[in-house]
Amino acid sequence: MLRIGELSEATGVSVRLLRYYEQQQLLSADRTTSGHRRYTPDSADSVRRIRLLLDAGLPTSTIRKVIPCFEGSSLNACVATYLDDHLVELTDRLQTLQTKREALTDLLATLTPAL
Repeated sequence: MLRIGELSEATGVSVRLLRYYEQQQLLSADRTTSGHRRYTPDSADSVRRIRLLLDAGLPTSTIRKVIPCFEGSSLNACVATYLDDHLVELTDRLQTLQTKREALTDLLATLTPAL
């Protein structure tokens, strides 16, 4: 069993974030009689998966649904819908940003140079 500081050191994730992951029900810990968190050795892999999904831009509410779809280090097909939906959303947001960028570029092109 790992203490929270040991898990933090093993994963490079701060103690504060580990507590947040637990609060968001992304990670679970057993408690000692004195209330200290104890994590299983495979918790480090769980934290790495959480980081991977967060780095992909998934919100914690989606990650909570996706975590059960891991089989070892691979994802089960049950996650495809969540990832496809997120990819569509990201693509739409990128298009919106590109449109705004073009509008701003056009606006800047119309400015009269300062004297």
